[in-house]
Amino acid sequence: MSRITTQVDAAVGMAVEIMRHSRVAVVLTGAGLSTASGIPDFRSQGTGLWARDEPLEVASLSTFREHPERFFRWFQPLAGQIFAARPNAAHLALAALEQAMIIRTIITQNVDMLHQKAGSQNVIEMHGTLATLTCTECFHKTDSAECLPDYLSSGRAPTCRRCGGTLKPDVILFGEQLPATPWQQAQAACRACDLMLVAGSSLEVLPVARLPMLALDRGAHVIIINQAPTYLNVRADVAIMGDVASVIPAIAEQVLHG
Repeated sequence: MSRITTQVDAAVGMAVEIMRHSRVAVVLTGAGLSTASGIPDFRSQGTGLWARDEPLEVASLSTFREHPERFFRWFQPLAGQIFAARPNAAHLALAALEQAMIIRTIITQNVDMLHQKAGSQNVIEMHGTLATLTCTECFHKTDSAECLPDYLSSGRAPTCRRCGGTLKPDVILFGEQLPATPWQQAQAACRACDLMLVAGSSLEVLPVARLPMLALDRGAHVIIINQAPTYLNVRADVAIMGDVASVIPAIAEQVLHG
């Protein structure tokens, strides 16, 4: 966890004041929130997953359908990291803010279930979840705890216990549409909030990247915390380029106990 500089500390103070006066805060989280839990993000220069692999070749719906063995070979180490990960200080801080009814909804681009493991209740998963897998033949859902351990240890693609069909993780792959219900729920939450906190997201993946604009268009405050700038930094009330695992707990501590 990195230390907070004087400049960041001043920005944290501004964020705290905005959050203290908000009544309906919504959070949008991205892959940067989970890097402190050992899960790599996708776009960081040199270390992101897409610095090593071409996404359309390994993580697309067409690859899964035509060459499932290639997908599962690529996905195995990432699935292992997700399965073993534990919530970090940022996840725990957001859960505490939700429990205090300061945060009403968490919209996440992550599939790692770490918000739920941290204790958050109202989580909208925009890109699906690794909590379950669905059979491509009979469509029966299977809890990941029932089939992932064997896959992670053997490398064999998980199969349905009912019909033997290939199980697809319930995550959204490239070329796959977002599920309608979470998308509608996310839009409604953004239109109803008076504060939107963007944490650990580069705001580069559409259509989720447009969600903060819905909040802005309704007059909501926007706070952005991310290691790199986003297209929305110029319109944010507060934009902090720093480590979410340090900044979010610092904000939560002052809001809840300061």
